[in-house]
Amino acid sequence: MTIAAILAQKGTDVVSIPTDLPLSGAIAALARHRIGAVPVVGDDGKVRGIFSERDMIRLLADAGADAAALLSTPVGTVMTAEPLTAAGDDSILAALSLMTHRRIRHLPVVENGRLVGIVSIGDLVKHRIDRIEADAAAMRDYIQQA
Repeated sequence: MTIAAILAQKGTDVVSIPTDLPLSGAIAALARHRIGAVPVVGDDGKVRGIFSERDMIRLLADAGADAAALLSTPVGTVMTAEPLTAAGDDSILAALSLMTHRRIRHLPVVENGRLVGIVSIGDLVKHRIDRIEADAAAMRDYIQQA
């Protein structure tokens, strides 16, 4: 199975933000959409980075008492630049392995340089569990009919 199968079920709507958006706007987007990460897209529509809750925690920890001053900082200067991405034809197992080894929870999906979706580790694990349960049900049916 491929990442495209996940997007076919999940959909390809993806929230993204521009590189010049102030950090306060990025935080608001995460909260408003109840998401843990958001791709940061350049004027050309290409993924330039990703901004996550983890990035925000690191920024706050580093800023200390000056944390409020961060809110006007453009997200493009504090995002995780050049994030790992997936393509629609990548296998789910390969994406799971990549995300586990690199300790990331969100993977933008890019086709021809353009953002076409995003998958989370939860999306991939859910898909694997659904497939395992379907296989188990098929095996039970087979055994009962024998």
